Amino acid sequence: QVQLVESGGGLVQAGGSLRLSCTASGRTFSGAVMGWFRQAPGKEREFVATISWSGLRTYYLDSVKGRFTISRDNAKNTGYLQMHSLKPEDTAVYYCATRSSVYSEAYYYRLDQYEDWGQGTLVTVSE
Repeated sequence: QVQLVESGGGLVQAGGSLRLSCTASGRTFSGAVMGWFRQAPGKEREFVATISWSGLRTYYLDSVKGRFTISRDNAKNTGYLQMHSLKPEDTAVYYCATRSSVYSEAYYYRLDQYEDWGQGTLVTVSE
């Protein structure tokens, strides 16, 4: 099992930027697919971005393409979500998740495809 801890959330004005981090411990992080999800108040948790174990393959929710960038540093057991041009509708608790991919170049965008989850970090974007 992988333990995941998110950080970097906070309050930002619309148009601003934040970088979220997800630090992993426990089972090997480097061979795992990583994803970011978010859950806004009163809404279901939704997919935001995913990255394969090598970092070569990424996939994004349409509404964040061009604004968010997912990346990872396997040597540091850490993944990132760089967010630019933030909008009030990006306000949510952001969660990172992982799933072992045995070093394949797979990525996943469904919640039920992930095995381990962090506790979340709150991002609030004001008008």
